[in-house]
Amino acid sequence: MKSALQIAFFSLLTIATFGQKKVLDHPDFDLWKSITESEISPDGKFIVYHLTPGEGDAVMKIATSDGKEIASVPRGVNSSITWDSRFVIFKINPQLDTVKALRRIKTKEDKLPKDSLGIYDLKSNSLEKIARVKSYRIPKEWPNLLTFQLEAELPKKEEKDTAAVDSVIQKKKVTKPKPVNKKNGYPLVVRDLIAKTQDTIPYVTDYTLAKRSDKFIYQTTGRDSTILEGIYYYNQATHTVTPLCRTKGKYAQLAIAEDGLQTAFLSDLDTTKALIRDFQLRYWNQGKDSAMVIAHTATPGIPENWLVNENGSVNFSKSGSRLFFGTSPKPVVQDTTLLPEEIINVEVWSYKDSRLQTQQNIELEADKKKSYPAYFDTVDENIIQLGTEAIPDLQLADHGDAPYALGLSNIPYQKYISWEGFPQRYDVYSINVKTGEATLAIQDLRGNAGMSAEGEYLYWYNAEDTTWYSYSNADKKVYALTKTIAESMADERNDQPNYPYQYGAAGWTTGDQNLLVYDRYDIWKLDPTNGSAPVNLTNGRASKTVFRNQDLDRDEEALTTDLLLFHTFNETDKSEGYVSVKDFGKPKLLIKADAKFSRFRKAKNSATVTFTRESNEEFPDLSASDLSFKKVSKISNANPQQKEYAWGSVELYNWTSLDGVPLQGVLYKPANFDPNKKYPMIVNFYERSSDDLHDHWGVKPHRSTVNAAFYASRGYLIFNPDIVYKEGYPGESAYNSVVAGTTALINEGFVQADKIGLQGHSWGGYQIAYLVMKTNLFACAEAGAVVSNMISAYGGIRWWTGLSRMFQYEHTQSRIGGTLWEYPLRYIENSPIFYADKVETPLLLMANDADGHVPWYQGIEYYVALRRLGKPVWMLNYSGEPHWPTKWQNIRDFNVRMSQFFDYYLKDAPMPVWMGEGIPAIEKGINKGTDLMDH
Repeated sequence: MKSALQIAFFSLLTIATFGQKKVLDHPDFDLWKSITESEISPDGKFIVYHLTPGEGDAVMKIATSDGKEIASVPRGVNSSITWDSRFVIFKINPQLDTVKALRRIKTKEDKLPKDSLGIYDLKSNSLEKIARVKSYRIPKEWPNLLTFQLEAELPKKEEKDTAAVDSVIQKKKVTKPKPVNKKNGYPLVVRDLIAKTQDTIPYVTDYTLAKRSDKFIYQTTGRDSTILEGIYYYNQATHTVTPLCRTKGKYAQLAIAEDGLQTAFLSDLDTTKALIRDFQLRYWNQGKDSAMVIAHTATPGIPENWLVNENGSVNFSKSGSRLFFGTSPKPVVQDTTLLPEEIINVEVWSYKDSRLQTQQNIELEADKKKSYPAYFDTVDENIIQLGTEAIPDLQLADHGDAPYALGLSNIPYQKYISWEGFPQRYDVYSINVKTGEATLAIQDLRGNAGMSAEGEYLYWYNAEDTTWYSYSNADKKVYALTKTIAESMADERNDQPNYPYQYGAAGWTTGDQNLLVYDRYDIWKLDPTNGSAPVNLTNGRASKTVFRNQDLDRDEEALTTDLLLFHTFNETDKSEGYVSVKDFGKPKLLIKADAKFSRFRKAKNSATVTFTRESNEEFPDLSASDLSFKKVSKISNANPQQKEYAWGSVELYNWTSLDGVPLQGVLYKPANFDPNKKYPMIVNFYERSSDDLHDHWGVKPHRSTVNAAFYASRGYLIFNPDIVYKEGYPGESAYNSVVAGTTALINEGFVQADKIGLQGHSWGGYQIAYLVMKTNLFACAEAGAVVSNMISAYGGIRWWTGLSRMFQYEHTQSRIGGTLWEYPLRYIENSPIFYADKVETPLLLMANDADGHVPWYQGIEYYVALRRLGKPVWMLNYSGEPHWPTKWQNIRDFNVRMSQFFDYYLKDAPMPVWMGEGIPAIEKGINKGTDLMDH
């Protein structure tokens, strides 16, 4: 094996190639930071963000919107800013190294360091820390109130803080305190951040805060037998507690109105062991002594033999006039008198089943918990059932206060998903919320349906005729909105044997006046009753500029037309930017650059915005501005060390496929690229990637693909070609696109023709398997989650969903265009397993045994065939991992092995042990085998 000195010497040769600049290496993955959280204060003056390294402790930064850093808190995570923009609340994790050290010596979980709570006062620039905090919450739109639960027992010194709670207790003999845990609950501390007063409520298992109030509802298991178990209402302003239900039982779905003046919850106070539980919906508003039962099995309005479902969400509409909850038929229960040997466990697969047994098993828990929406009218005090078994899915509008709702049912069409896939079929209903009456708006829709912001209209896109429609709930009339528009509302580049998808909709304007929808480039203003002609608001088609709405208020369902902000993307040069539109006038350019703009967020109560800008060379640091974008302040500087490293460049590359189609791709070149030299190249692809020209790869190990920045730093060319497909011939289409692009680059003179590798995953992995059976152009290839046999895969199951894989081959990504019995030769011709004897290219496969997308036996089929034929092939199986590695150590390991594989074949580096000798099962988890061997 190679000595440490020899390995270091080989690495130094690479470093020397780029002068004084460092070359990226695997340890850099652990050090490089990403921005994992960010938030802007409601007044727009402060920005909080978190820098997280690949491995190690995060750091929380607080800055002003003009870029001045005012605080840096090690290990700060999960931050929130209070509604008055005064405090930053967050958790502080224990040091990762400390926790790991304690775990290595088998320290028990309850003895490990716990999270702390941080409270940063933005006015006084002071930080308070509170130890052993489990969680915290603050109201979304109310200042001062902070609640948090402690991991520890209630300290003796805090007994005085429980005065508000003691006012409602029924005194009993005090017993030994219960332990603090998930079952018994945890102490809940209620703090006034301004007055600095607090109450402590013991043994709280659940609680819900009002959105716009200092009030909340909570559940407690009782304290030391002196406070009865039950549900209580807390008022911070008066420090008072009101008992809502003080009885031992099971409680669920605690809800409180936005203004805090109404509450509701579910209760089951039956102490018997009945298998069918009869939950009651209880409701309380101010003036009542306790919460009253308003719904249960026999309540008028609840369907016969139905009950209140404990899993159905309970919540109030914004106005508080409607209290929504869930109902369902009484469940089928097991006969508990049967012995285990008397129970027959058999699945009966019937051709009449609407869903495959595999899908039913995946959805089993969801089916058991399925509920159907109903509501209690808090004004008229009656119950209206909205959802039914025939119309199970509902969409509300205007925060639950609209007069109509959208009802959706795929019940008659569930079977079709096995071979049609998406878009699914639906019956669409208009539901009168006042009466619960459902009116069929359209039957058997292939497409997506939605509700207007204020509920006056339903709307949908019909994939069969590529038209947008509206439906007036009041008039029961359907309007075709885009028939007169010459441009297509459907995906113009669709190359799947399926109905093309729509480009989407920006949403509805205030008052449901207009619906804004997209074509490939532009945004169209539509009148929902065709009272006026459609209007193109952006006119981007001539310049190939794509306009898309940028949401300025995520909490509002309607768009305000006094100011709209649109993101722009140019298909030709990939530049991006923002434009503003006032009152549907002409777009005004605000900012534009050869860069990618994303992570846009506007402050709730000011014009301040944050966003990121990135390119191949530029990390997506946070920036801030106002809506004019005239002055942009850089907020973060996540990775200043990047300037010390050799960093490649990127450019668009154009060529023509073997069947005459003009194509684009992205070419990454090494730092200090010299066109007179020849470089090894890795060709990586999926479908289309040229629009990602300005993506910043960062320095992180990817779970399924090569990191272009990493490999470019190490002297590789990376080529990402676009692929266009012909129905029935996906493999040949990949060949025509990829081989043509690769040979065109070889002809440029700077590619080392005998040192070209392939890399791809899933659909990309399949295409690689096809390519290496057709050509010996490539020196090696890594292919993950490969489908090698389309015949066995066609009849397989997608195990994460339980769905049949048929639709994928007939209509979507695999693009065969028909059934196995219609086109048997297409399935054979596109299956690499039948041509394994033709493969000469060394292959590294990855097939994980918990893959729910591509069955891992597809990788096994290919591996065992190639192994029998004596072909150089290796297969990685990260045990228990899904479609790709998800655990950090496995992602890192995959990237190490992949780079060793490519370095061996494309750079003549030493072979690692795992390639040369393998790793026997007895050494799994012990010997990684990543040491390098002697030549």
